Amino acid sequence: MEGLVREYLAHLSVERGSSSKTIEAYGRDLRDYAAFLEKHGIGSATAASRGDVVGYEADLIARAYAPASIERHMSVLKGFHRFLVREGHTECDPTDSLRLPKVPSTLPDVLGVEQMDALLAQPFDEGPRGLRDRALLEVLYGCGLRVSELVGLDRDSLLLDEGLVRVVGKGGKERVAPIAGIALCCLRRYLDEGRPGLAKPSAKATPAVFLNARGGRLTRQSVHRVVARAGLSIGVGNLHPHTLRHSFATHMLAGGADLRAIQEMLGHSDISTTQVYTHVDQSHIKAEYLAAHPRAKAAPH
Repeated sequence: MEGLVREYLAHLSVERGSSSKTIEAYGRDLRDYAAFLEKHGIGSATAASRGDVVGYEADLIARAYAPASIERHMSVLKGFHRFLVREGHTECDPTDSLRLPKVPSTLPDVLGVEQMDALLAQPFDEGPRGLRDRALLEVLYGCGLRVSELVGLDRDSLLLDEGLVRVVGKGGKERVAPIAGIALCCLRRYLDEGRPGLAKPSAKATPAVFLNARGGRLTRQSVHRVVARAGLSIGVGNLHPHTLRHSFATHMLAGGADLRAIQEMLGHSDISTTQVYTHVDQSHIKAEYLAAHPRAKAAPH
């Protein structure tokens, strides 16, 4: 079983270009599945039946896994078993025609425009770390980046004279995101005045844009801490970097941006992923309707 798992993970890495985080998560899910099968006397996934797969789903429910986690586990299993059939390891796919569990739809957390203004207008230290922290907050919100994309930025990713940033997203897919206004100004100032103070002459030079206190590439965890600390200063608890990305998309849509353009800026491969933002805040649509429709304000005779 372990050999089959490693073969599948290698396929995801080499042929599908999946990220290391995805490979790690899939590996955990499949090894949990393998442990379940072994516990029930089944030594390999090639011997698993539909009943075994359904039993595993029931086991996840019994262990109080969240619906989204169960859906992810079962999706991983379907991909794994399809791979085993395609590669000739077995002729039977026990997940064939098995429906994935429904996940209750949840809308992403977003900050209001006034909250975002307060978050970014708060006083930051004028030293290198303060300049860095303000710049990363501005870039997260100004470009709609994932935290992994932010920490992955290198100096040669920046085309600031053109107002562009080259971003490597999920699956190694590259896109170009626009950057302008305050975000661009804050990033330039950090590069000119802040980053040199964080770079250490004795340390190995890194091309990373955002540096930690030791002169190395800033980590995802550090960005989480910066964002959470900034959120607490305006009374927002447990603020997450992804909330800034959600806020970027929601505010762009509310401002009249085309959904396809937002899809490209976010790096979504499927427009349906972007469409969630059409349900986040429909208040501006109602306001436009009341202002524009000729009969919206008319009282009945």
